Amino acid sequence: MEHLEYTFKSSGGICKIRKIFSIVGVVASGNLEVMMERKNLDGGSHFVIDTSAQGFDEAWKAVITDFIERNKPSDLLVSINDNAASPAVVSMRLDQAFEDLTTE
Repeated sequence: MEHLEYTFKSSGGICKIRKIFSIVGVVASGNLEVMMERKNLDGGSHFVIDTSAQGFDEAWKAVITDFIERNKPSDLLVSINDNAASPAVVSMRLDQAFEDLTTE
């Protein structure tokens, strides 16, 4: 298991959260679970990742940076439990969780 954490300063966006939290996905082979919740982070976002695949920290950073640039969240805490999901699956689950969190 590898534990990764990434903190992003304010993206200039506003996270219009409609729910207390969002959970999508399932921890299974080639998949992951993403949990999102609002947390006062001075406008920033914090990602906590536990993954079975070691040595992919640059890939994680790239996928998360892409998510931040596209969605511009603020005050967002994201917890991820991963079982070797591909970057495409990670991106999809992040988008699903954010959409669930921010839409009614």
